[in-house]
Amino acid sequence: MFSLTNLLCLVLLGTAALYWWQSGVYKGRARELAIQHCKQLELQFLDDSMVITGFSAMRDGRGGLTFRRSYVFEFASTGDRRYHGKLILAGMRLISIDLETYKIPSLE
Repeated sequence: MFSLTNLLCLVLLGTAALYWWQSGVYKGRARELAIQHCKQLELQFLDDSMVITGFSAMRDGRGGLTFRRSYVFEFASTGDRRYHGKLILAGMRLISIDLETYKIPSLE
């Protein structure tokens, strides 16, 4: 028989597993958006470097509850230095991408 404690442990374990699985889906979406943004600006996305730095609940435009996730990544413009970028998602929707000031390659 299941006791209430066992049931609670299973629910917590299931919630943790769901969070872990969903985190991979959102990280993949953030990675795709960062790569696309870097390509548009002719930058190089480095090392598959997508790291979550923030997670919080927020209201979306319709008043519903969604989660806001912040990620950082690295990119290069000329290949001699690494720069940082920050990407914010609300659900699967892109809120912003901010890039550290980087050196523009010379046109020589």
